[in-house]
Amino acid sequence: MGTINAERPVGQIVAEQPTRARVFERHGIDYCCGGKIALEAIVRRKGLDLDTVLRELAAVDLAGGLSDETDWTRASLTALADHVETAHHAYLKEELPRLSFLVEKVNRVHGDTHPELSEVHEVFETFRKDMEQHMAKEELILFPICRSLDSGTVKQSHCGSIRNPIRVMEAEHDTAGSGLERIRELTAGFIPPVDACNTYRVMLDGLAGLEADTHTHVHKENKILFPRAVAREDQLAGHVEAAQAA
Repeated sequence: MGTINAERPVGQIVAEQPTRARVFERHGIDYCCGGKIALEAIVRRKGLDLDTVLRELAAVDLAGGLSDETDWTRASLTALADHVETAHHAYLKEELPRLSFLVEKVNRVHGDTHPELSEVHEVFETFRKDMEQHMAKEELILFPICRSLDSGTVKQSHCGSIRNPIRVMEAEHDTAGSGLERIRELTAGFIPPVDACNTYRVMLDGLAGLEADTHTHVHKENKILFPRAVAREDQLAGHVEAAQAA
């Protein structure tokens, strides 16, 4: 993105790269209604350190260009479960409350002229609540079983085979995917309307990011973690049966 000019209005800075809004939100800088004020001026007014804010903005720009190139098919079940928690679950735990605030605000301000925002709000809140429960079940039930399989033990669970909680998680993934698909339809592919303010644009950028991260998240579980966990359970069960027959 290049060096950010501190004399530019904060609204323009966010319009160029919506993910920068996270930095401004963290410092209580209004990039929407107060978006015409230069970054340098608003930072001085708030008693913030300009160099610190610029470094944070640069870090956000850099992170936007990074991709996860790890070959997770070669990672252990423990490493993959840990990664899902520290990367994707952590992302959702931070992003869902932020997006909940933005979606509610945009619907309240722009709902009269964009009635579809009411359904966006409804679908998103269902998605948020479902995913919060979904993450808790993975962290408390499924992932500990995966880690026990990695250590060479078949963890006894009220769930029975690991196939049972996996079946539930996959069904919940399908429901989440349907919700995100509906939000994409309602927002015309996350494209801001001509009258969208910066908050509206930031909301859409956040929803697009949520969709992208969820697709990656679900892929790692459905296509890598879950099949390998099932295969590992079958392998260990076979060893137990062979030992018992000997």
